[in-house]
Order: sequence, then structure tokens, then C-alpha cells
Amino acid sequence: MAGPESLPDPPPREALLSELEACPVPPEQRPLEQYRELQDSWFFAWPHASFNGLAVPLWRAWLIAMPFTLLVATGSVPLRHDLPRLVAAGGVAALVVPLLLLVRQWLGWTNLQRRLTATAVEYEESGWYDGQVWEKPLAWRQQDLLVARHEVRPVLDRLQQALALIAALMLAGASLCQAL
Repeated sequence: MAGPESLPDPPPREALLSELEACPVPPEQRPLEQYRELQDSWFFAWPHASFNGLAVPLWRAWLIAMPFTLLVATGSVPLRHDLPRLVAAGGVAALVVPLLLLVRQWLGWTNLQRRLTATAVEYEESGWYDGQVWEKPLAWRQQDLLVARHEVRPVLDRLQQALALIAALMLAGASLCQAL
């Protein structure tokens, strides 16, 4: 009778290499390779390390958008004569840029999460929309699940927090515009 301390032996290295060689998925379409690409990407790497790594570029995007939104807001005659409302409206409108950046990152990371947790990989063999599906071997699934849980999930959590913060700021700013 095997006890809890007897775990199954990992597959031999040769078996893993033969699975890798037998994999019909082009290397750039494999989920782990896509994870490495997102991790190395200038844009998608923002939320990977920490929340501050995400907050600083979003803050910069907001600051860059702010003068443009203030310029547009000055086109409103009532706002032109009410400086506090003008600044509040411009600030709220400038939050749209970081919001769009967050949505794009959310879409990229959730797509990767979906591909990592799937039991099969969808891929294009020749680039002519000849969609194929390849069942992941157990070793690949285990590795992909580990990456999805311990690397991608924290990124999605940071993105979710940032989206909630932007939504709260937009609501607070809109309420402030109404109160002024």
C-alpha cells in the first residue's frame, strides 16, 4: 500500500523531449512562449512586477492626457467660467486614457490565462486561418497551470485593483463635478 509520501515518478527527460518534438504548435503560439513575450513586452510588463510598476505609467498617461482634455473642456461656455468644474471635468475625462490602457492589458493577460488553463491549444498551422487544436500532455498542463496560478493570476489581480481604482476615481470626479 503506497503512502502519501510515495509520489509518482516524473516522466523521464526523453519522454518530455519527445512530446516537445511531437508538438505541432508553432513555438510562437505556445502559451508559455506567449507568457514570455508578454512578460518581456514594454507595455504588458507594467503590472507584472508590482502595483507601482503599473501605477507610474498610468499616472504619466493621465498627466499627458490632462492638458488635452482641459483644452476640450474649455469649449464648454458654462465650464469656461467655472474653473473648479473645468479642472474636475478635465481630470475625469483624462482618466479615460489610463482606463483604455488597462482594458487592453486586461484583455491580453486574460487571453493568456485562458490559454494557459485550457487542456488544449488552439493554433494556426499556416497562418491561413486553418485553426487546429492540440491536446496538451499532462506535463505541459501542469506547468501551464503553475504559471497561470502563480504568475498570471497576481497580474490580473493588480489589473483588477487598478480598474476598480480608476472606476472609483471616475465616479468621485463625476460626483464632484455635480456638487460644484
